[in-house]
Amino acid sequence: MKTLLLGQYVPGESPVHRLDPRVKIVATLLASLVILNAGAVEGLAVTAFLLAGAALAGLSGSRMREALRPLAWFFALLFGLHLFFTEGRPIVAALPAVTWEGLWRGAAVTWQFVALVVGAAILTMTTDPSGLVGGFEKLLRPFNRLGLPSHDLAVMVSVALRFVPALLEEVERMKEAQVARGADFGAGGPVRRLRKTASLVIPLILCTFRRADELALAMEGRGYHRGPRTYLHELKFTRADYAALLAVAGFLIGVEALRFLPL
Repeated sequence: MKTLLLGQYVPGESPVHRLDPRVKIVATLLASLVILNAGAVEGLAVTAFLLAGAALAGLSGSRMREALRPLAWFFALLFGLHLFFTEGRPIVAALPAVTWEGLWRGAAVTWQFVALVVGAAILTMTTDPSGLVGGFEKLLRPFNRLGLPSHDLAVMVSVALRFVPALLEEVERMKEAQVARGADFGAGGPVRRLRKTASLVIPLILCTFRRADELALAMEGRGYHRGPRTYLHELKFTRADYAALLAVAGFLIGVEALRFLPL
């Protein structure tokens, strides 16, 4: 594969790879809650946490940038919408639509989305698909008492996460096919480039349905059935897992508590 795709599993022996999937799932959920409520100080702390997690996982900055590049247009659009459509004090008198409030709000919201994507990427890049399903299934078992099948829910979540790199790969293939036919996605202004990119939407939707149908047939062909199942390698917590879970939970809860301190 030419480029690393967001959500694609990267085999490795790093400390993060060796952690129990449940530890990483809980850490990702806690980090997401903190990110959605983060102020300036908490944002710096969570950013440091994500950078440390990526470093421990052996995911370099260039590798993460490569994985995030397909979503750059979305982040730019998100920032631009807040920059131009948030009322407040104009940055330049000649451009009253561009306000300081829009600048800060756009930067904050864009950072939140980038941080959420990075957190999810670290989880999926360091956890193999079977481990991810097993981790979600173990965490969702209490819902069995409510009549909700934990394993089916876990498979749904795992398949949804794994569909991301497949769809991004398909987008790249479509763009390459269009470029081979003479299309230039980098030419023209923002509106023209957006129109060219929009031409990929319908083929992408059709591809999504085709991929889903192929996946369903593949699962049926391998004897997949609903309900509880056994695993070749049962997940078991080690001392390192307990220590990592306590450390991460303590750090993130402490960061969240900063919101209530008069800083």
